[in-house]
Amino acid sequence: MRARVTLVTAAGAVGALAICLTLLYAALDRQLWAAIDAGLTARAGDLAAALQVGDTAALADDPMAQLYGPDGEVFAGSTALQGRWLLTSEQVSEVEDTVLTTRTLPVGEDGGPIPVRLLSQRVASGGSVLSVAVSAEPVHAARDRLAIVLFVAAPLLVGALAAGAWAVVRTALRPVDALTRQAAIISSLESDSRLPAVPGDDEIARLARTLNDMLARLGVAAERERAFVDDASHELRTPLAVLRGELELALDAIGDDREVEQSLRAALGEADRLSRLADDLLLLARARTGALVVRTEAVDLLDLAAAEARRLGPALGLRIEASGDPVVVNADPERLRQVLANLARNSAAAGAATVRIRVTHDRDTAAVEVADDGPGFPPGLLDAAFARFTRGDDARSGAAPGAGLGLSIVRAVVIAHGGIVSARNGEPLGGAVVTARLPLT
Repeated sequence: MRARVTLVTAAGAVGALAICLTLLYAALDRQLWAAIDAGLTARAGDLAAALQVGDTAALADDPMAQLYGPDGEVFAGSTALQGRWLLTSEQVSEVEDTVLTTRTLPVGEDGGPIPVRLLSQRVASGGSVLSVAVSAEPVHAARDRLAIVLFVAAPLLVGALAAGAWAVVRTALRPVDALTRQAAIISSLESDSRLPAVPGDDEIARLARTLNDMLARLGVAAERERAFVDDASHELRTPLAVLRGELELALDAIGDDREVEQSLRAALGEADRLSRLADDLLLLARARTGALVVRTEAVDLLDLAAAEARRLGPALGLRIEASGDPVVVNADPERLRQVLANLARNSAAAGAATVRIRVTHDRDTAAVEVADDGPGFPPGLLDAAFARFTRGDDARSGAAPGAGLGLSIVRAVVIAHGGIVSARNGEPLGGAVVTARLPLT
């Protein structure tokens, strides 16, 4: 990047300098010729005034001037010219008004040819022509010196600009080099290393802060994934150990039909638990990749809640009430039943006796509020209630069933329907309250 920026800067400088120096050269050249022409015009005016009063001596004293007759014959002229002519007879006849030309004439000190600036004009006395000249060698010399200076200065200036651009870009990109080196050192998201802070509030400083924030978020995500794997391993280990133990007891109790039956039933229960856990993990994995499929159809939320209340109440030993407004949404009824079942099981596991399901709606959304009279969410658990494998202390100690995936599944299903879910404690029954909001369209 340093090389590209320097190259672009140098190319731009070359183009800009070429234009500027060309304009400067043209302007100075024009000024030099304008000064020469102004001098010639002043001299010609003075000589013409002198000729009007018959003073031809002024011509002799002029360094380079001649007066020609209509036929091209020299009437008078500068002594310094010594028989050399500024104009030929043909050129004299061609003069109609004031004419400025640049010619090479043999009027040098040794008779050699030199460039001269020549002004010729008609004077009133009999159609005579006055010609005044001055050497153009100083102008040509000044132009040559100016060209040399410009051609020497231009590369030096371009080189200085390129070196300056290189230094500026190198200084500006030095933090990027430091960020690159440090990023190469960070080998995994498990590292607590961060990119070096860049002072200031420019683009690179904001980039460094943004990348550090991203690394922090990725580190948290990696930590959550490790915790997920640890928790999943723990949850799978327990039923597998129980299943193995029950099967060993069954083998040891061969001949005692009652003992074998109890062990096999216990093993079947643990197998069912493993199956549910595998299904829950699969659902969460699909939700995480956006592959959770919901088959939508018109569903009356109040009818569905009432039906689930009648089914789940006796099974879980709860008094479940369903009330509210009839609201029809496009949703997957099986997934919504899973949501209500998970929330009811959580309430039963927490020790609640009553669960109230209330269906409401506003202009854009339908809300399903599930409240219980249990102890509610522990204060330290409320913010992370929907995280995977999140359970209270009683559940962790084994006093309550479940793997802590119920609310995670609730959130995944609601989000798959384009809705949102929230949790709180308090009214209307004083325990936990989970509210799922689904779009009406």
